[in-house]
Amino acid sequence: MTQSNTASGTSLMSHLGTLVVIPWAGGNENDGRDMAFLMAYTLGDGVAGPEGSEAAALTVAKEAGLPVGGVVLDVAQVPKTPVKVLVEDGRAVLTMPNLHVACPVPEQWVAAAHARGTVYVILASRPWPQAVPGRAVTEAALQSFAADEAVLGTAAHCLVPVGTLG
Repeated sequence: MTQSNTASGTSLMSHLGTLVVIPWAGGNENDGRDMAFLMAYTLGDGVAGPEGSEAAALTVAKEAGLPVGGVVLDVAQVPKTPVKVLVEDGRAVLTMPNLHVACPVPEQWVAAAHARGTVYVILASRPWPQAVPGRAVTEAALQSFAADEAVLGTAAHCLVPVGTLG
C-alpha cells in the first residue's frame, strides 16, 4: 500500500506528531461497488507522546465538527463544512482545520471516488506507530488496524464529496 504524507505545522501539529494518510478502495457491503477510503492516523510521536497525539487527533476532529465514535457524518449535508477532499492527478488532498495532508492514490481508488462522488474519511485518534511512511503496509495489517473496534470507536468518520480543480 502506498503511504506518504505531510501535515501543516502548528502547536497542535507538534502534539499530533507525524500524520499519515493511507488510501484503499474496497467493496461496500450494501451495494458491492467500490468505496474510496482515506484513513488519517498519527504515529504517536508528538511532543507529548502517544497520549498527546491521541488528544491532538481528537481536537482536530472537534475543530472540524466531526463526531467521534462510529457515527458517519455526510459533510455534504453540513453547510460550509471545513472538511474537503481534492482528487487530482493521482493524488488525494485532505483538508480540515489545522490539517492539510496529501497522498498518492491508486487508479482503483480514483475510479471509486469519482464513481461515488464521495470519499469515506476516517480520522483515527489511536496512534499506529508500526505503519510508518516509506514502509509498505500489508493488507492484513491495514485490515487489522482499520477494523479494530477500539480504533473505529474512537475515530471520526465522514463522507466527503470529491472535489477537483476542473
